[in-house]
Amino acid sequence: GDYLVTIEEKSKATFLRAYMNWRCMSAGSSRVCVRMVGHKMEESYSEALKEQMSVVEMPLSDPPLCISCCPVNGDLLVGCKNKLVIFCLKYRIINQNLTVLDFERSLILHIDNLIPAEVAFCARHIAITTELDVLILKLELVQQSADRTEQCAQGVSAPEKAMDGGSPSTHPLQLELDEFIICQKPVELLGEESKLCEIPVTLESTELPTEDTKHFQVQYLLFRHFAPDQSPFGFCEETKLHSVQLLPVYQTAYEETENKRKLLSLFCFFSLPHVGYLYSLGKLVELISTYQYSEKSEQAVLTPQFLHVITSQNLQCFTVRCSAAAARSEDPYIDTTVKACPPVTLDVCTLRMQLFIGPRAICHFKNHIILLTKADTEDITERRKPTRRMLSRKTDHIKSRTNSESEPGWNLYIINTVSTIQLYREMVEYSRTYENVKTESCIHLLSEAHLLIRAAIMDPHFLKSDEKEDLLRAFRESCAFLGDCYSRFDTKDYHLALPYYRMSGLSMTEVLKRLVSEGDEIQTYERGFIFYLTHSLNEDSNEELSKESGNKVLQILYLADPVQLPDILCSPSMRNICPLTAVKYLQKIEKMMPSVVLTLTKAFCALKMGVLAMYEHEMHSYKETTLACGFIGQPRLLQQRKEGIVTPTEFAVHLKEMQPGLLVAATVALHENSKIELEEADTFFKMLCNSSENTVPQLLVDFWEALLVVSSQEKILQELLLRVTSQYVWRISKKQLPETKPLKTTEDLIDSCSHFGLIVPWIASIMSVGCSSDKDYHEDISRLQSLLCSQSINIASALPVLEALPEADSVGLTVRVLCNTRLGNYEQAIDQLLSRCPAAAVFYAQHELKGDTQALWWKKLLPELCKRTRLTENDYPILISSLKAETLSIVAMELELRDFLSLLPEDGTAAFFLPHLLHCSQRKLLT
Repeated sequence: GDYLVTIEEKSKATFLRAYMNWRCMSAGSSRVCVRMVGHKMEESYSEALKEQMSVVEMPLSDPPLCISCCPVNGDLLVGCKNKLVIFCLKYRIINQNLTVLDFERSLILHIDNLIPAEVAFCARHIAITTELDVLILKLELVQQSADRTEQCAQGVSAPEKAMDGGSPSTHPLQLELDEFIICQKPVELLGEESKLCEIPVTLESTELPTEDTKHFQVQYLLFRHFAPDQSPFGFCEETKLHSVQLLPVYQTAYEETENKRKLLSLFCFFSLPHVGYLYSLGKLVELISTYQYSEKSEQAVLTPQFLHVITSQNLQCFTVRCSAAAARSEDPYIDTTVKACPPVTLDVCTLRMQLFIGPRAICHFKNHIILLTKADTEDITERRKPTRRMLSRKTDHIKSRTNSESEPGWNLYIINTVSTIQLYREMVEYSRTYENVKTESCIHLLSEAHLLIRAAIMDPHFLKSDEKEDLLRAFRESCAFLGDCYSRFDTKDYHLALPYYRMSGLSMTEVLKRLVSEGDEIQTYERGFIFYLTHSLNEDSNEELSKESGNKVLQILYLADPVQLPDILCSPSMRNICPLTAVKYLQKIEKMMPSVVLTLTKAFCALKMGVLAMYEHEMHSYKETTLACGFIGQPRLLQQRKEGIVTPTEFAVHLKEMQPGLLVAATVALHENSKIELEEADTFFKMLCNSSENTVPQLLVDFWEALLVVSSQEKILQELLLRVTSQYVWRISKKQLPETKPLKTTEDLIDSCSHFGLIVPWIASIMSVGCSSDKDYHEDISRLQSLLCSQSINIASALPVLEALPEADSVGLTVRVLCNTRLGNYEQAIDQLLSRCPAAAVFYAQHELKGDTQALWWKKLLPELCKRTRLTENDYPILISSLKAETLSIVAMELELRDFLSLLPEDGTAAFFLPHLLHCSQRKLLT
């Protein structure tokens, strides 16, 4: 809201007034209307409000002592004796062409025994100061219900137990001992502990209740009590708090469409005459900076970039840490290898000190400092009259106050602050005086400059600023300067070189030009630069160093950290280096620290040089299993990433042709050690075999089968089982042979992998009468049948894939019977066999109908055989043989004679069934 609020005194009466549309006065209009807060205006009367200033009277039961306007929503907080009153800013819509500002008194905070000297109000946070006390509260929204109405109305009461040191207002000796002063010791209570401050707060809602009425409860955030300064001559009467302020910092807007400012962090500042305190009010309430003044301060004003303080003769300017704290609230990647920001704990420093005669008051607006001074300082009394006497009552005296309107010497200064870019450049220039001595002072100055730019970028008006591009350029430049410092200086925070260089946008080549001198002379490089190099080269970057730069990096890292050399040589950035030079360095390292990774790296370099004899020598240095595990130490020997996509290296291409088994084993090892994901491995093998997106090369199937042997994750196993099943079915149904010979036979898989089961005998009976062309795809058919014979694959999930096999051939029959058997549908399986391959029915029953399913011999198989024998002629010999050979024998062995007789068909031949009846009866006699 665009309004002005004043506390005015006239005829010994104090008034609170708000001036609306006040800019009309500066435009030359002299028309003024006076109205009472909250009163409805007639439309005819309100039309005049467009071109005149309105004075809104805001009556209060007690005289107002101090005021504060919320910078977030424009609400007003008024401090009175023992209470605080909140007025909500309202926009009254008179008609479609006119909206006027008004206030509505909404909430009163009753605080016993408290006379506020200053208040601050921002985003439902309230800061109150007396002479020596600071209290910060937060109004929390609560869900209102019938049983909570009374509770919310009563607010919060402080605990009855007194703090250590007692309260001067209740001390029994205070009224009797005029010659002594009873002082509490200093106290600081943060968070939940601040409830112990003995300052009860009661809320009283004064707005008309509606459905949208908000209900609040009080949360205590901070309480701090200071003791007066002491000296051998008594107490200092000037010890009192001043300049309490709540400063909001908003989330950075990256698009111009983001009109609404989102509050990110909140800070509270207050000051004693010689020291100031800055707290952050977030999830935790904590002190982030303390300011020591060179002389007694009169007033201070906090901005996101600076703290401006006036003393009796100076205007001082200090740096602040608000942007550092806010940046950590905004970005979770701050303080990682990705991004960095100077610490909140960085010591503050004084930027400027300007002389003025008699500064009295200060305020800040955009890039202006408004300063009020009084030239004649000898007759000016204290800026504020103390409300509590701290000296002995018998020696206390008060200076008379003169009428300021009749006093000469008052001056008002409007001071333009130096632009952010100019000040940044001055600080960078000044930091160069420390550059050669490599001290922390250089880092400190550049950190201050960086925070200055960061604070400007976080300003809500940044996107519309004329300096937007300059600020962004300065931000990247400041990151580069800090990266240089942490690379060149021997500092404990050397690791910050990496994130600062990343934030600067500089390429590795540009960083090398900044830090590495031309020529062959050997330089000494600090840990920060080595840390930056190794981490940058270990990442999958699209930047390729030139041959000269790459060789220089090899030389630097060989001298500084030779262990890292095999890893560095596999970096995509080092593609252009001389492989012969790399081998020479590796041979030197091998004499000191031989390893499998180093041997593989030498073989990789030999391939690049085209020296196959050297390559074969290195590859025969270890067993194949050891070599496969060696790739875990450096996966980039086989695969590298370009724009997030895994691509095979020359090494992988060579292994595909010469040692595919080693390549598959190495990839399995990478997957099991979380070096490559399953989908990435798919892409890797498809690119390696030049296959299309929808084609699965045999080498990928070999990888899936090998992974089935070692993987223990159930989710991965089921995914793999479905994949290989799908591929087997696709090849069988499309009559496609694999383009390369599989690395393992079905027998190898059955022997090595529990997910491939032994193929049951009745399957061979079915396949023996199948089509001769199926023999061409024997491997895929046997693999599929073996999978279904195991207990690993989820049949229900695989059914949609298996549907592609035709029912007419023997392969489709075996698959469907296996599926029905795994699903417990034995009767369906028997029906399928009797219909398509009755000769296999008995073999199936012998293997599958056991235990709980044995009853199906006489409940299902025997009746079906008898029934089908009557109806068919083609399969008559097979059905008779099935009955006679096994079925009747099993039934005769398991059933009672009476039960057996009941199962025999009425039209059956007695001679056919008689031997089995005799066997059943004899078995009964024997038992």
